[in-house]
Amino acid sequence: MSGYKVEICGVNTAKLPLLTTEEKEELFKRILAGDKQAREDYIKGNLRLVLSVIQRFSGNNENVDDLFQIGCIGLIKAIDNFDITQNVRFSTYAVPMILGEVRRYLRDNNSIRVSRSLRDTAYKAIYARENLMKKNMKEPTIMEIADEVGLSKEEITYAMDAIQTPMSLYEPVYTDGGDPLYVMDQISDKKNREENWIEQLSLNEAMKRLPDRERNIIRMRFYEGRTQTEVAEEVGISQAQVSRLEKNALKTMRSYLS
Repeated sequence: MSGYKVEICGVNTAKLPLLTTEEKEELFKRILAGDKQAREDYIKGNLRLVLSVIQRFSGNNENVDDLFQIGCIGLIKAIDNFDITQNVRFSTYAVPMILGEVRRYLRDNNSIRVSRSLRDTAYKAIYARENLMKKNMKEPTIMEIADEVGLSKEEITYAMDAIQTPMSLYEPVYTDGGDPLYVMDQISDKKNREENWIEQLSLNEAMKRLPDRERNIIRMRFYEGRTQTEVAEEVGISQAQVSRLEKNALKTMRSYLS
């Protein structure tokens, strides 16, 4: 996200607040009680999430200010509709809402003409998807959306495909300060699904909360596939110490993700 530490819509993204889990819970209780200032603070505390999401669309040649504003609309909708009793992390619920708003904006500004009937069917499917996701707190299947709209899954699929924004094979999908991951890198990858991208985003956030040494150990162990013995030689400590630090790091990450 370092590439976005600039002025966006008058906001200095380098100075955006980062809320703790306890602060988020306390603010949401105040929001439910009608506290407007708490709502503003919660929005500001989640603007980094909007920035993370709009990075996926950096290859669309769209104005970043516009994408940020649209993403903020999705964030606000997520806050207004989030149900704290469902035992789901806010970010897990909010990311699809933000993505939906940005994609809807890009579809509406798409230069490729699509028939009105196809658009109507696609929009019905989108609204049905959002309602089902809000109701069941999970991504609905095409069949579930089709049943909700009252059309066949083939009609829904065709309509949704028709309004998709064309995407360059060289569009960055994700970057974390290093080499970006492009669409072409993930073609034919069965793991290239939206829920896995959200999970990867959460894992990266959890990694950032580790001390440097533990983060380095987790990176070598699970991203580079090294053994504990190899890591111990690289870091200059014993294999037993690597094992202990690894367990502590995984415990910290699980605590953040739970």
